[in-house]
Amino acid sequence: MGRSRELAYLFLFLSVSSIYSSLLAQKTQDSQEQDVARTSKQEEEHVHEVHCSRERSRVAWEIIEEYLMPFLEREKYQISSKCKLHPSNDLFRDQEQHKIHVDVNEWRCGYCKKIFRAEKFLDQHFDNRHYNFLNVTDGKCLADICGALHCDLRINSRSRKTKCNPAAAARNRHLCEGIADSCFPVNQGPSANRLHELFLRQFCDGHTCSGGGKPFSRGGKKHTSIFYLAISILVLMFLPLFYLIIYLYQREMKKGTQELRRISRQERKSKPS
Repeated sequence: MGRSRELAYLFLFLSVSSIYSSLLAQKTQDSQEQDVARTSKQEEEHVHEVHCSRERSRVAWEIIEEYLMPFLEREKYQISSKCKLHPSNDLFRDQEQHKIHVDVNEWRCGYCKKIFRAEKFLDQHFDNRHYNFLNVTDGKCLADICGALHCDLRINSRSRKTKCNPAAAARNRHLCEGIADSCFPVNQGPSANRLHELFLRQFCDGHTCSGGGKPFSRGGKKHTSIFYLAISILVLMFLPLFYLIIYLYQREMKKGTQELRRISRQERKSKPS
């Protein structure tokens, strides 16, 4: 009887403990969810409105890097900080340089080392937490010259069959020619003169509805083919093995020749005189 009572008390104690633990865990979870919601709300409240498109600025810089920078490097030409193509004109340049692309689904913030599953979440993090790295006082925005650089052609690469707007084409061509004149003045030497002509052919000629000129007609940065890279790696891996096989084969052949000579000499000595 006493043992049954002890077991009953023990069962009751364990039940109460289990219920208490469940309530405590639920309370902790609710507290954590409230903290997350509070943090998200605080971040939303601290989002600063920036009148400059991060996406279009990024595309504009990609175009500059691919279709203009190789020619600047070839001419060893330094563009002025007053030029709209200069990196200082990119409001988001410092933040973009602090993006660490670790893996396909892993992006890391270079400021605080926080990890995100996609680039868009890292962009939101920059807007919320690292706004202080944006120099908004100068009002510079690389996206403002997207029309001259054909950003829409790169963003909407799959739907290029859009109706051409003559007024928009004329406006973008005027903007493009103004950039060429300010960034590569023809009176500043042969390099500036050549780059001025190249910029007109590379970007400005494409702003037409007649179908005459094409954007990026002078080409850009050459990308290494993945297939070529894979073949090169395989060749480098198997080349030492190939030479090792040849070396072993030649050594065996030489050893066999020596054995034949030795046997031949022994046979000559064993013949009766």
